[in-house]
Order: sequence, then structure tokens, then C-alpha cells
Amino acid sequence: MQAEAGTPLKTRGTPRRRIIVLCAVAVFVLVADIITKTLVVAHLRPGEPVHVIGTVLEFNLLRNPGAAFSVGTGDTIVFTAIALAVIIYIARTARRLRSTAWAITLGLLLGGACGNLTDRIFRSPGLFRGEVVDFIEVTRYWPVFNLADSAIVCGGILTVLLALLGYHLDGTHGDQTAVEQGGAVASDGPVAPTSEAPSVAPTSEAPPSEAPPSTSGKSDMSEADR
Repeated sequence: MQAEAGTPLKTRGTPRRRIIVLCAVAVFVLVADIITKTLVVAHLRPGEPVHVIGTVLEFNLLRNPGAAFSVGTGDTIVFTAIALAVIIYIARTARRLRSTAWAITLGLLLGGACGNLTDRIFRSPGLFRGEVVDFIEVTRYWPVFNLADSAIVCGGILTVLLALLGYHLDGTHGDQTAVEQGGAVASDGPVAPTSEAPSVAPTSEAPPSEAPPSTSGKSDMSEADR
């Protein structure tokens, strides 16, 4: 239906569905990260790698007090604060989220941040200083990482791509605004038929005038009387 005059047009999609997608991706990443780390800690020992594909892919248990890929090993508390800031930012941003691509992207970032933050909170040596469990080693020239790190990297790559391609959080693309897009969607719908009856144009024809009575009869009678 066409939007009435003075009524704000609706933007495409609703944030609720996108928030569900975001949460589903984040929960999937978090659960997968926790399960894999639990299995690795239970079955692997540090310094005893398991060769999955020769030396190309190995599972090698490593305790990491730093960030992803063993960066900044002496700044555990700093990276804990950064992870908390990322989680808070994504939670605030989700309220205006109307893009499925951005929902998946933020879900990967949120799940990865929560996965590593879980290690920093619950693992030794202490609260917010816990060491992150890394175990995936791709060749011996690449730092050891985990599933949470992979999700963060994938989310970062998608963030750059979406920004370069001009896709926005509110579902618009390029220079298009949410109001313009909402107007395009609203105008695509069927137009409701109006209930107004067709008006009949008034005719300009005047009713026929009656002819005045004839007086010829009276004149004949008066002549006869004479």
C-alpha cells in the first residue's frame, strides 16, 4: 500500500531477524570454540603435536596469554579489556542492524571475542588473566591459533569487504538512504482501491419550458358574441 502523506516510510527488513542471525552465528562460534578447546586440553599435551596432514596441518596445544596468533603475550589484561569493548560495541550496534551480511559479520566477531574472553575469565592463572588455548598450526611458519581466532579474522575480512562495497548496517547500499529504500519498497506494493463513488458531472440542459396556453379560443368567442 502507498504510505499516507505525513507518515514515515518503513525501511527494508526489521532488526529483530538480523539480531537472531547475529546471535545464532555468535553462539555457534562460541560453542564450537569451547568444545574444541575442551577436547584438545583433554587429549593433547604441550610439545606433542598431532599431524593431521603431514606438516601442513597439525594440532599442537599451546597456552597463549596474548592476543590472536600469540601477539602481545605480555598484555593479557589489555586484550581482555579490548574484547569487552568489542562485545559492548556490537551489542549497541545490533539495535540498528538491518543487513544479513553485517549480521553474519558481527556474529563472527562477537563469537570469536566471547570465545577467547571465556578463556581469559575461567582459565589459569586467574580472572581476566587466563591463557587462551591455541591448537591449530598451519605449516610451521604460521602462528598457532584456534577457532575463535579464525572467526575474528573472517569477520574482519568481511567487514573490510562490506565497507569497500558500500553496504551499510541499516541495509542500504552506496549513497542510498533508508528513507529512499523504504519508499522504493512501499511503492512496489499494490495500490488499494478507493471506495469513492464516481462523480456524475452535472448537465447544463434546462428542463423543457411549458408552452403558454393559447388565447385563440377566447378571441373567437368574443367575435361570435358580437
